[in-house]
Amino acid sequence: MTARGAKIGIGQLLTLLAGSAGCAMTVLDTNIVAVILPSVARDLNASFADIEWVVSSYVLTFASLLLPAGAIADRFGRRRIFLVGIGVFAMASLLCGWAPSAAMLYGARALQGAGAAFLLAPALAVIGHAFHEERLRNRAWAIWGGIMGLTMVVAPLLGGLIAFALGWRWAFFINLPICLLLAGAVFRWIDESRDADARALDPWGMVLFSTAMFGFTFGLINGQAHGWFGLLTLMGFAGGVTAAGCFVYAESVQSRPMLDLKLFRIRRFVGAVLAMFAYASCAQVMTSLLPLYMQNGVGYTPLQAGVSMLPFGVAMLVLPQIGRRLERFFTAEQVLVGGLLLVSGGDAILAWGVHVASIWLTFGGMIVLGSGGGLLNGETQKAVMSAVPRDRAGMASGISTTSRFSGILLGFTVLSTVLAASIHGAVAESGRLSGFADAVASGDLPSALIDLNAQAGELATAYAHTAYSNGFATVMLMAAGMASLSALIIHILMGHSGTD
Repeated sequence: MTARGAKIGIGQLLTLLAGSAGCAMTVLDTNIVAVILPSVARDLNASFADIEWVVSSYVLTFASLLLPAGAIADRFGRRRIFLVGIGVFAMASLLCGWAPSAAMLYGARALQGAGAAFLLAPALAVIGHAFHEERLRNRAWAIWGGIMGLTMVVAPLLGGLIAFALGWRWAFFINLPICLLLAGAVFRWIDESRDADARALDPWGMVLFSTAMFGFTFGLINGQAHGWFGLLTLMGFAGGVTAAGCFVYAESVQSRPMLDLKLFRIRRFVGAVLAMFAYASCAQVMTSLLPLYMQNGVGYTPLQAGVSMLPFGVAMLVLPQIGRRLERFFTAEQVLVGGLLLVSGGDAILAWGVHVASIWLTFGGMIVLGSGGGLLNGETQKAVMSAVPRDRAGMASGISTTSRFSGILLGFTVLSTVLAASIHGAVAESGRLSGFADAVASGDLPSALIDLNAQAGELATAYAHTAYSNGFATVMLMAAGMASLSALIIHILMGHSGTD
């Protein structure tokens, strides 16, 4: 393979494919699970809060452990930790597939997220270590991005097929043979590597960052399920704020911290990190929310929901190619702001399409949203890396990836909370019981209709789809506003010259 004279050798190519496959595993699992969530709710009689935890517990441990996983891989060997991550991910997938209850499922999902962090971080480091010359490195990351984009297109289709043909548990069992093949490829194709100057581990930073993320997530999910002024909800938020404050203090007093807070004095770096967070929370999170709407709001089967994600996925796959050409004519700030405005427009069109029940307008919004997301997918990472000194590139990459998954976590939790609140408000106004609202939100509508006759069931189903759709339209408008506000802030931060 060549790029302006640069040629990737066969050994490098095999290393790139193995590392990219490891990264793709995390994307594949996240997007497949999004399609099967209503099936999980029905089979395990799960509440909406349970469904939130199935997603959030995975992303929570994933986001919390990415930075320490990178440091551990650099210190103890990237191939070794890569294999450990594959093993943990496979074991957790088996536990997820066997889970007899929602609580055990999201407990296993938390372990799976930990495995994913120790899979993704060393995989990225392995690819970075294999390519030293700049042109080769750019070519390698372009191939990596293409594989990630293709995975995003294929994953919803695969999730729908699995749910249709085999049942939701096979969405996890299918990871086992894939992990076995991946482990064999890592053994055969990847050489061991370490960083002789790897920074010391930061256990306090790891614990405090994880605690802060858990506190905020717990507060949001528990609040919508049991009340915003309940003791446990307030304790969750208080714990999150306290842990976040302690984390900032702990990182500021260390000579070589896990997170160098001095980087956040660089305006362009802050703007790029915010762009990554906003992209994840307003666009990438839709890979989890849109399949839920297609099933719970439109009434599609899991297979139909997976197929319906194609407009979004194809746009996400195509636009990074265009983004690489746009950078010849526009600054990084203009590309990031333009991408976020596209995301905002896509979210707004989706809200309009959902509100008027136009599936074609909804698909049009998905294309615009996917276009903005695809444009940002590659450009955000590049903007983060170009804003810091070269000796901070490893940490900057970790911060970028952590902000991506933190954005997915908090975006999913916040938007899901707004969705649930909207549905509960609509159901309360209609005089129906709150249990009906929770069944609508989680996708377990059959349990709410079990005592109704056929005619009443049809009316209740139509009302449930309308309530979910109205709530989802509210969520999309909120996401559009978040993306627009982020674009404005990024313009202010990155529009000035210099790095002060």
